[in-house]
Amino acid sequence: MTTSTILLRLAETIESRKNADPSDSYVAKLLASGQDKILKKIAEEAAETIMASKDNNKSQIIYETADLWFHCLVMLTHHGLTPEDVLLELERREGVSGIEEKRSRSTH
Repeated sequence: MTTSTILLRLAETIESRKNADPSDSYVAKLLASGQDKILKKIAEEAAETIMASKDNNKSQIIYETADLWFHCLVMLTHHGLTPEDVLLELERREGVSGIEEKRSRSTH
């Protein structure tokens, strides 16, 4: 196993837990709780990531970013999306000026 495929492997695991018993699976419980609960967890993890960064605590930055990414993967699953969808968008933007990319959003 390589680290370059961890997002895809995690997404597969999250997908496989969608129909699990919520009393046995955190992911199943979170998905069963609905979008608002998922978004609340993302906001919480984003705030914790920000605080770790403000504290310049590298190990906490890594830990909290992992939590944030995990909960973003749960959100993607909730919407029937995958990390591949996001990675394709990042690939589309690669080499495009941030200013150009932002300008193109106003036409979408």
